[in-house]
Amino acid sequence: MTPSARWAPATAAASYIPRMRNRRMRRGALVLAAALALAAGCGEGRSSHAVAQAFQSAPDAPDEVPRMVNREPPFRYPAALYARKVQGNVTLRLLIDSGGRVHADSTRIDESSGFAALDSAAVKGSEELRFVPAKLRGAPVAATILFPVYFRHPEAPALPGDTILNRRGSAPESK
Repeated sequence: MTPSARWAPATAAASYIPRMRNRRMRRGALVLAAALALAAGCGEGRSSHAVAQAFQSAPDAPDEVPRMVNREPPFRYPAALYARKVQGNVTLRLLIDSGGRVHADSTRIDESSGFAALDSAAVKGSEELRFVPAKLRGAPVAATILFPVYFRHPEAPALPGDTILNRRGSAPESK
């Protein structure tokens, strides 16, 4: 097999991948292209089992996920948005160390509420979160989690999809 034929799958994918709109699809296509190129480049003496082991180098998933220990959520509703009854959801990506503390410098907004003040309040409040750390084989380990923060005004109408959130003092409507 010639070297150019060996890398053909990666070359063909490289011309198509930048045109993909979805970032996750692009990333998956790049991984697939790399896997195809690696598999095509396997010579004699290198089994498919060895190639599979090379791709299984990801860290082990924890046996136990982190658990929040705060009695009350530490998030402060921005006063100006509360007065206007603005509501929203923010999803944070948090790195929790083996001691159960959130690494503030690694906190990221995974999904924005669409309101910068709500997003900022969520990030700021996450610094006060405390967790029982994740565990792998009984030992505490660092873990990254997605953490949803819901900002809800008691007098505002429910947002679409809020049926899973139980509002205080409100019973589900029956027809």
